[in-house]
Amino acid sequence: MRINRVKKLWREGKPAVGGWLSIPHCFQAEVMAHTGLDWLCIDMQHGCIDYSDTVPMLTAISTTNVTPFVRVPWNEPAMIMKVLDAGAYGVIVPMVSNRAEAERAVAACRYPPVGIRSNGPNRVMQYAGADYQKYANDEVVCAVMIETAEGIEKMDEIISTPGVDAAYIGPTDLALALGLPPVMDNDEPKHIATVNRILETCKRHKKIAGMHTASSKFTQRYLDQGFQMVMLGTDRSAMSNYMKAEVGRLTGWTPLNPVGAPDKGGY
Repeated sequence: MRINRVKKLWREGKPAVGGWLSIPHCFQAEVMAHTGLDWLCIDMQHGCIDYSDTVPMLTAISTTNVTPFVRVPWNEPAMIMKVLDAGAYGVIVPMVSNRAEAERAVAACRYPPVGIRSNGPNRVMQYAGADYQKYANDEVVCAVMIETAEGIEKMDEIISTPGVDAAYIGPTDLALALGLPPVMDNDEPKHIATVNRILETCKRHKKIAGMHTASSKFTQRYLDQGFQMVMLGTDRSAMSNYMKAEVGRLTGWTPLNPVGAPDKGGY
């Protein structure tokens, strides 16, 4: 089986920096896969992407050594199994709020006897190799998102759940759960303290801490802090912010629409 390069980095104590795909097309996925990132996540929750888009995007990412992840729309076993069969090497499961929900996500990611994943590795056999079923339970990443009020309260039981590989923080939903404005790169003391608690809980249980960011400044901050799964930027924000910057450099011409604020590109 093709190894999960992100898991290999983690085993070596190294971080993995990734990107986010919210535009439903294989070409932009391929372009993003050729930028030097360690992983890319296809966003089926908030991106404009459905399953028929996801399969060719996974195929496009396969032109590189980038590790493909999918954020599924919800903690629903059938969809988790389906994207894994299509070739995702990890899933990010949103809004996991307690141990039972964490166990549900893990079970969908693992073949029996440790899980309930049905045997039917479709496209993933082309990507991973003929011995996929033998090693998939060890190589597939199950990352759960801590971003609700209940999840904050019960972070210890979520993160300590056997089979959970990583706890991934959605900063805007986390902010809302804390009664704060939904800001991506967040300097609110209450937000910082909660993020720090999640990181320390991950360290205590020997799990990976993941964080969504909207800038290299905050990506670097979290890498320096000890996060080993950090998202640097999105396809949408990369395109939007580059063109806004270029438009803003022109003189002697008035843009059709105001340039506006930078696209934070996060969810």
